[in-house]
Parts: sequence; structure tokens; C-alpha cells
Amino acid sequence: MQVKKSAIFHVLTAAILFGASAPLAKLLLGEIQPVVLAAFLYLGSGIGLFIYKIIRRILGKESNKEARLQRKDFPWLFGSVLSGGVAAPIVLMFSLKHTPASTASLLLNFESVATALIAALAFHEAVGKRVWSAVAFVTIASVLLSLDATGEWGFSLGAVGILVACVLWGIDNNFARNISSKDPIDIVIIKGIAAGFFSLILALVLGNSLPGLRSLLLSSILGLFSYGLSIVFFILAMRDLGSARTSAYFASAPFIGAAISFIIFREPPNILFIISLPILIAGVFLLFGERHSHTHTHFEIEHEHMHSHEDGHHSHTHLADDGNKVHSHLHKHEGPTHKHPHAPDIHHRHDHEK
Repeated sequence: MQVKKSAIFHVLTAAILFGASAPLAKLLLGEIQPVVLAAFLYLGSGIGLFIYKIIRRILGKESNKEARLQRKDFPWLFGSVLSGGVAAPIVLMFSLKHTPASTASLLLNFESVATALIAALAFHEAVGKRVWSAVAFVTIASVLLSLDATGEWGFSLGAVGILVACVLWGIDNNFARNISSKDPIDIVIIKGIAAGFFSLILALVLGNSLPGLRSLLLSSILGLFSYGLSIVFFILAMRDLGSARTSAYFASAPFIGAAISFIIFREPPNILFIISLPILIAGVFLLFGERHSHTHTHFEIEHEHMHSHEDGHHSHTHLADDGNKVHSHLHKHEGPTHKHPHAPDIHHRHDHEK
């Protein structure tokens, strides 16, 4: 089973939606303060998707295709919210006070590297030379894109804080991977509302004032698409690609943001964009061309997620005649031994020989 094309579509869609957030948010920063904007971007993602679920239920279109979050999933979800939605933004906010903007932009690209390192070292995700090379290429390209030769440069305790924030987001990505088989909309609703309310309380404690209704609505709508739907697609991609590969593809987001900035603000591409673009393309090409295949044994496992019986890993029987439909229920895998091309999806997160 090769990497599904839908997984590539999901992660690139996530990158496009998130990449658009930076230039569009810049248009709002003249009307709304940064911490307040962050709060309503998160709240917009959570509340917007919550309203979407209510509308679907009213229309009778609610289905059981996606697996629901269970009690055992909440430690991972809580860790994801705490690390990526609460701790990382706080660390970043205080670090930015003591770090030049050019330095911060460069260091924020460490998130994809941190995600890959944590995936490989802590969660034993298969990350071969080709993937590491791809991560290196997209990181170098992002660093070049972020470079501001005319800006102030410096390395300080604040810069270390930004690296810590990237590690926290790397932890967030890997925690989210462990619950990626569950309904991504439910995950984003909880994460968006929890992180959004925390940021809003923080903004009010800092003395930030709330802008007009128009600014709040625009920031919430932006959050729904660039944060909410982006994270939904990111989680869907992690089901089939794992953390490291999803983050490597997602690192194309800064280029998408830059391209949209060229259109909105009518700024011509600079030399660094032209130099970094082929490096990014080379990195993504390495991911597209990856082929991972070896004899492996699936350990016996019982879990619940959306599936059909046409993917080669779900041969169990049903009492009802719904085996060929996409559905979700608790099922057991016997633990076969076989060989085929695969990625570290939810069925192939086995250990590899060093």
C-alpha cells in the first residue's frame, strides 16, 4: 500500500490555508492587537466548526463514519492543547520581546525539524535519509525566505525561547498524531475553544482592548479557515503520513504566504524567494519519490477509526451488511506479517532496526 494521494492533498491544502493566514492577518493588525487576534483566530476555528456540526445535525447529515474521542484520548488531546495552544504562544510572546524580528523568523522554521526529531526519537517513527534530506531542504529554503539582510540580527535568551516554542509545537504535532484516527473536527473544536479562551483571558489581563464587531468577525472567519480547517486537514494527513513527513510538506506554507503577499501588497518576488523556491521544490520532490518497503509484523491491536474493507488491512466480518462502506467501529487486527510499500500511517508505526 503506497502513500495515498489524498494524504498529499490534505497536507498541501492545510499548508495553503495556513500560509494565507499571515498576509491576511497582517491586514487586520491595524485594527486589532496581536494577542487579541490570536485569541479570535483560535476561537473562530473552534466555534466555527462547532456551529458547522450543529447545522449538519439539524439537517440530519450527521454520520458515524469518524471515530469519537474516548477517555483514553484526552491525555494526548490535553497535552496537545497545553503544549501547542497555550505554552508555545506564551513562550513565543515573551521571547519576541527580546529577539530581533529577523532572528525570530529564521528560528521559527525549526518547528518542522523539532517535529521530525521528536517523531523519530520519542515515538520511533520511521524517518530515513530521504525524509531527513527533505526536512533539511525545506528548512534551508524557509530560512532563506525568512532572511532579512537589512534587519537587526542577534542571538539571546529570547532566541532560545523561540527554539523552545518550536519544540513545544513539535510535541503538539506528535501528540495530535496519536489521536489522528479520531474525528479531527471534534479535536479542533476542543483545541480551538480552549486555546482561544486562554489567549483571550491573557489579552484582557495584559490590558488589551477589544476592537469593533467587524474586526472580531473577520478574524474569527479567518481563524475558521486558516486555523480550523487547516488543522483538520493536517490531522487527516498525519493518519497516512505520520508527523515528520506531514510537517515537511507543511513547511511549504511560508512560500504560499509569500506568494499571496506578492498579490495583496503588490510586492515583486525578491532574490531570496527566487533562490529558495527551487530548494523547496527539491525537498518536496524527495518526499514524493520516497518508497519505504520491508517485511514487517503488525502487532495485535484493537482500535477504532474510519475505514473500509478495501484497503488491505481490514478483513474482519460484520453482523450487518456494511463491510464495503466507509464506517467506524471498534475492531481488532490479528497481527499479520507481510511486505508492501507503506508510510508510518496508523497501521504502520512499528519499530525499525537502527
